[in-house]
Order: sequence, then structure tokens, then C-alpha cells
Amino acid sequence: MSDTPTTTTRIVLASRPKGAPTDANFRLEQAALPALQPGEVLLRNRYLSLDPYMRGRMDDGPSYAAPVAVGAVMEGQTVAEVLQSTVADVAVGDHVLAPGGWQTHAVLPAAGLGRRLDAAGLPLSTALGVFGMPGFTAYSSLHEIARLKPGETLVVAAASGPVGATVAQLARLQGARVVAIAGGAAKQAYLRTLGVDVALDHRAADFATQLRDAVPDGIDVYFENVGGHVLDAVLPLLNDFARIPVCGTIATYNARGVEQPGPDRLPALFSQILRQRLTVRGFIVHDFKHLWPDFEREMGQWLREGRIQYREDVVEGLQRAPEAFFGLLQGRNFGKLVVKLD
Repeated sequence: MSDTPTTTTRIVLASRPKGAPTDANFRLEQAALPALQPGEVLLRNRYLSLDPYMRGRMDDGPSYAAPVAVGAVMEGQTVAEVLQSTVADVAVGDHVLAPGGWQTHAVLPAAGLGRRLDAAGLPLSTALGVFGMPGFTAYSSLHEIARLKPGETLVVAAASGPVGATVAQLARLQGARVVAIAGGAAKQAYLRTLGVDVALDHRAADFATQLRDAVPDGIDVYFENVGGHVLDAVLPLLNDFARIPVCGTIATYNARGVEQPGPDRLPALFSQILRQRLTVRGFIVHDFKHLWPDFEREMGQWLREGRIQYREDVVEGLQRAPEAFFGLLQGRNFGKLVVKLD
């Protein structure tokens, strides 16, 4: 085919950041696409997901996944259209979930593709958000770690993001009292439209007092996305046997590799965990892949019925991905951050 692309526009990791990433850590470039081999497909990436975990991939320290190599394409999930295929069960024109990375086109093994997407059903971009990894993160960790009971109090940080907003709504469906925390009046107002019991702005000068007043019966589940001063306000309010799913600590991501001042509070935290018999569990979403069929069935139904709402923050053009990523790490996004590539 004469119009088959032979190059991709891509963003690679130019250097490893020290503290907050900057433009100097990325490079926009053109690269030749390799010839298609048996078992491979040629993809045109249509949507790119930007997620906090990508900051960890920029470092070369120990983690649950290998870092992005300097000079390599930045990692990321994409919704992609199949332009060419060498395998029978992946057709030209199919839309698929793929590890396509920060680039316009990719040649990948067909065996590494995610699920096929129905362009006539939910919007394709939802496969990167509420009907994809972030939504499943909320669903699976609430099921496996939070184990909510009706009438309990759940507090969720970063609640206007794709994980937090889904946690808040799922907890309401399970009969919990939900206190949702985000940054700014606009996000507070959005959270109220989701039906949470209390929406708080963590930027308020009296945030800790507001949180205390919002949980007169204490906190049974704290869904941790942030760390920092939000966690500081939560810790004194936890009930005995409280559960804390640790999804992320975005307030600390840009501090990696930078020496932090202040006293060592770890002994006091461990003492509290022991004394109150707290469950604090970190997790990676793949830990719970056995729940995916249930998630796909239930979430699909809830979305079609309008029982779960979602919001997307769409950025146009690959070249804007780094700037949007910096904003994500600073809480400037409003909803699931997606880059539209066409």
C-alpha cells in the first residue's frame, strides 16, 4: 500500500530526571518503522493514556517493572487502529488496546495486544480510563483490600481523577458513606455531582479540621492516592481495623532521588499500624486480574445505565504530552488525562 506509513513520530526519554521532570528529559523525533514480521501488526495510535506510574518508569531504581531505557520510547497504553496485520485473528480496521507508547505508530507482536474495542459502543478513550486500567484499579482493590461494609466511612484522595472518582462512586453503590478529597473548588463541585456525602478541598487552610468534622465516626477505609499532608490529616482519624489500599503516593513522586528533610516518622506509623491493627496494603492492578471478567461485565452495565459517571481531560497532539504529564504530577488535570493523536 502506497499510503502505509514508514516512520513514526515519537517521544523518547532523553535523560533521567532529578526531582520533577522537565522538557530536557524528553525528545521528540522521527524514526523509521521496522518491516512487519510474521506475528506482528502495524498500529496507528489514536489515544495515549498519561498516568502517574510513568514517573517511576523514568527512574532506574528498584520497582515492580523495568525502567524505560534512555533513548527508548516512553511507555504508555494506547487505543490503536490496526493498519496492517500478519495474523488471522487481528483484522485491518480493528481497534485494540496496546502498549503503543508515546508515538503515532508502532509495530508490535499481536500476542502482546490487549482486548479488541467496540467503536460502536462506549467511547474508545474509556478503555484507557473508567473502562480500563484506572477503573479496574478502583474496582479490584475495593473488592480485595477495602472489603467495604454498608454504613462504613470511606475517604478517598485525588477523588476527581479516574481512579478516585470511580472509587467514590463504587463505594456509594456499596452503601458506604463517602468523603472525597480533591484540589480546588471546581473539583469539589464535580465531586458533589457524583453523589458523595462530603467533598473537601485539600488546599483549604483548615483542611484537617474540615476532614475531622466530616468523619464523626472515624474512617474505616482510606483509599490512598496522594500521601503528603492528606495522609497526615487522615492518620489520627482511622478506626481500629481500618483498611488502606495504597494505590499511589503522587505527592512524593517528584521527590525520588532527592534527600528529604525532617524527622523519621516511620516508627510512629508502624506503632499505629500495630496498635490499631490496621491493614495497609500496596498493590499493582495486575495482582487482581482474576476479577477482570466481573469488572468488564459489571462496569459495562453501570456505564450504559449511567450509574457510573466519568470525566476526561483530552489534550490534542503528541507534542503536548510532556507538558500535560508535568501537570498531571502537579494535580492540574481534571479527569482522566488522555492525549488525542489524530
